[in-house]
Amino acid sequence: MGRKGAETRARLLDTAQELIEAGGYFGAGLNQVIAASGMPRGSLYFHFPGGKDELIAEALRRAGREIADAAHQLATTAPDTTALVTGLITMLGDRLESSGWRKGCPVATVALELAATHDVLQQVCAEVYDSWERILSDRLAADGHPDPEGAATTVLALIEGALLLARARRDRRSLDTVARRAAVLLTAS
Repeated sequence: MGRKGAETRARLLDTAQELIEAGGYFGAGLNQVIAASGMPRGSLYFHFPGGKDELIAEALRRAGREIADAAHQLATTAPDTTALVTGLITMLGDRLESSGWRKGCPVATVALELAATHDVLQQVCAEVYDSWERILSDRLAADGHPDPEGAATTVLALIEGALLLARARRDRRSLDTVARRAAVLLTAS
């Protein structure tokens, strides 16, 4: 794929990510993606011959990788898991607040909408969450935590819930509370 093709594909994915995160699967219709991206319908189907589901799946994977890359970077620089979790919550909170409370978790809305009815997108959401959990679990294991997998699941669930509450309230207090409580839970183990 040439530079122009790669730019077109990236623009479609950028737009789909924005629309998914703000309004979920149903808020990211093909007409909305085409209108917001400024790309012709033919370009969308050229790059995503599977249509909306292929576009949404790739946008979810891409958004998941972006968060995973940031988490991995934090994992390699943070002195311990508590600092990793605090840094991750701060990063996600900054992202949420700077987006006008539109960008919480990039996969949560789609996961909630489609987990029971759309196997392919449910699997993509599960893969994204699994990748984030692995980063946390690996760091917890490296720090000698007695139950790295269980603690990683707990921490991810706390972060996801805090993002949802922060977005609903348009307020960071739940994120700050979870950062403090996660630190207590991780040091108590």
